[in-house]
Order: sequence, then C-alpha cells, then structure tokens
Amino acid sequence: MPAEKTVEQAISELKAAIGGLENAVDMRIERQRMNSDVEGEVKRVHADRARLAQELDQSQFRANRLEEVNREVSRRLVTAMETIRAVLDR
Repeated sequence: MPAEKTVEQAISELKAAIGGLENAVDMRIERQRMNSDVEGEVKRVHADRARLAQELDQSQFRANRLEEVNREVSRRLVTAMETIRAVLDR
C-alpha cells in the first residue's frame, strides 16, 4: 500500500505541476499579446505625433507668411494714407 500511495502522490504532484505550468504558459501568452497591443498603440502614437508635428510646422509657416503679408499691407496702408494726406493738404 505505501508504494501505491507514493505513486498516487507523485501523480497528484505531477498533475499539480502540469497545471501550474499550463497557467504560467497561459499568462505568458497573455502578456505577449498585451505587449503586442501596447507596441501597436505606441506605433500609432508615434505616427500621430509625426503627423501633428508636420501640421504644426505647416501652420507655423502659414502664420509667419500671414504676418509678413500683414506687415506689407500695413506698410502700404500707411503709404496710401500719407499720399491721401499730401493730396488733401494741397
């Protein structure tokens, strides 16, 4: 009988060890899946960041151009007003 009990205990321990191993494998697979999801999200964030940086650069360029045009328009208005004053003063 003691030999049977020892074999049964060994089989029971082996089943428990296999169950633990299966759980560890399942957890590892789940972590890898989650890491893959995170890596995909990081790639999307980097792509969004690059797109937004490009849009910001374009917006800054347009803002600078508008500022230049505004200065030119202002300069021309001042010139026009001075011309009008000169004509009215005659």
